[in-house]
Amino acid sequence: TSKTAGRPLEFLRAAGFQGAIYPINPKRRTVQGETAWPDLASLPEVPEHAFILTPTESVLAAVREAASIGVKLATVLASGFSESGPDGRAREDALRKLSLRTGIRVLGPSSLGVVHPSTGLILTANAAFAERELPGGPVFVASHSGSMIGSLVSRGKACGVGFAGLVSVGGEADLSVGEICSATLDDPTIEGYLLFLESLRHGAELRAFCREAAERGKPVIAYKLGRSDAAAEMAATHTGALAGEDDVADAFLKDLGVARVGVLESLLEGFPLARRVPLPTSKGPAPRRVGVVTTTGGGAAMVVDQLGIRDVTVEPPAAGTLARLASAGIAASPGRVLDLTLAGTRYEVMKKALDILLSAPEFDLVLAVVGSSARFQPQLAVKPIIDCVASAMPLAAMLVPDAPEALASLTAAGVPCFRTPEACADTIAAVLARRAPKVPPSVSPSRDNVHALSEAQAYRVLDALQVPYAPAVTLRLTQPPPSLPFDFPVVAKVCSPLIPHKTEIGGVVLGIADAQRLGEALDTLRRNLAERAIGIACDEALVQPMRKGLAEVLVGYRVDPEAGPIVMLAAGGIWAEVARDRSIRLAPVSVDTAYEMISEVRALKSVSGLRGKARGDLNGLARAVSALSQLAVRPELQIVEAEVNPLMVMREGEGVLAVDALMLQVAS
Repeated sequence: TSKTAGRPLEFLRAAGFQGAIYPINPKRRTVQGETAWPDLASLPEVPEHAFILTPTESVLAAVREAASIGVKLATVLASGFSESGPDGRAREDALRKLSLRTGIRVLGPSSLGVVHPSTGLILTANAAFAERELPGGPVFVASHSGSMIGSLVSRGKACGVGFAGLVSVGGEADLSVGEICSATLDDPTIEGYLLFLESLRHGAELRAFCREAAERGKPVIAYKLGRSDAAAEMAATHTGALAGEDDVADAFLKDLGVARVGVLESLLEGFPLARRVPLPTSKGPAPRRVGVVTTTGGGAAMVVDQLGIRDVTVEPPAAGTLARLASAGIAASPGRVLDLTLAGTRYEVMKKALDILLSAPEFDLVLAVVGSSARFQPQLAVKPIIDCVASAMPLAAMLVPDAPEALASLTAAGVPCFRTPEACADTIAAVLARRAPKVPPSVSPSRDNVHALSEAQAYRVLDALQVPYAPAVTLRLTQPPPSLPFDFPVVAKVCSPLIPHKTEIGGVVLGIADAQRLGEALDTLRRNLAERAIGIACDEALVQPMRKGLAEVLVGYRVDPEAGPIVMLAAGGIWAEVARDRSIRLAPVSVDTAYEMISEVRALKSVSGLRGKARGDLNGLARAVSALSQLAVRPELQIVEAEVNPLMVMREGEGVLAVDALMLQVAS
């Protein structure tokens, strides 16, 4: 295993692989004691799979040779492709075109190979697979990172998780995570999927796989890098900056029923829980209520704390549940956590408590947190949990001490179990955050050849979508202002598709009190255009009555190149970019989903009627968010990006009003 190129043959033989193996080496007659062949053309048969371990500059020739004799699949180990600059991108493009032209499928580049434990197919250069007795199991792994498949196997072995297969996907020049996983969905031995993603790529294929996996009841858990990446700001709107690549990927995964975890341990420990908690449906609320029973108040407090920072609230036992516990002889004080103290280490006490909690209507999931007895008396501490595993309500366990024997027993029984409060809370939050996949829009307009609309033109699109906006008239800057169809005070703004950000050139005058000042404001706009927008022809102003709402929000829409259409609701004003207080979904969304988005924007709690404060028209806001998201199913409008900023939330019953809008449209 000291030489990378020698590992696949060594691993295959050590694992007892029964298929034919043909080492190719033009300089040697034998490799590791086996006959070597000078080239692919010399082989006695056409292999099914070629693992290409040559240097980068030889890869294209090797793949071309494999394709010429009819090899169906080639795995490319070498790096030095799109990640390495212009020359590498050219090599990757040539590799992709070679695959399309010849029909050979390519895994990689930068792929460390594939592993199928049950058949001994350990076709990988990953040194971690020198370890014998790979654990088999029902989970399939696809990873952008080649080293991670070895790391997951070793970590999985330590916590009793086994694998049906592992694929190092690499650079996805041809075969992608989604396409590879889709090809395995018919395998009855695969019950779920773990994805390690470095970025969101090949979104259409990944979307198709996730939707099909959800329909078949095969949970998907993903760990994706990039939470700290701010992403590049789009040129036209704030939406691109606020809905960065990772934020879009997060919404994309959750909207496809994927549990996105943020702790690596959760990627391995989460599958049993994801399998037990059903995906939400359009009927009824999504499962969110967690009940906690414990033998250690301090241990439970750690989990409750971790759940809290992930916006998962632990539900206290209801009065009826407390009464049932009392009738069963279990002392329980009202509180967020049912702390059985040392009494809970007795089988009959914990078993009765679990039976009652698992049938309580106020919970969707019950978590048992076990203290020191898990290590010193595992036969007492975990047996009642194991005996309740068949309950209709999902049950999970977190062990506070290091208790490998108890963990092994729980794992063998199929009980979702965790070693740390962080992984426990992260997994619960990720599983509960999944949303039911919906049918995607059939057509998304291309972002090629787009142009901006003027504000007046954008309002005509809002008309078509039935999104309310403040009354508006357009005036010539060079003519005396006519009488207005609405009262003063008003705002005057330059109106041109060539000036998307009007305030930057002094193109907005607020608080205009009367007709005389309106004429002066138009003169000001004309002077500012001449001084600050040199070379831009603009002779039009848009005038609207001044309006003030209870709150201002930003509602944005864009067609993401990988995720497709998305809609975003964010706090308006300065908080839009400072606090990044926003909610994102795949578009289109229903009014009910828009309400969920409203509940996720912290700034909107100030207009939700709390503490006697005036309540904003959240119903009108939900309808407006849903209406703008319908751009995803209105291809005739050809809008690829739209932003209403600000959208004013008026008092309850008064609706909402757009007072500025910016849109990008595909040129016809």
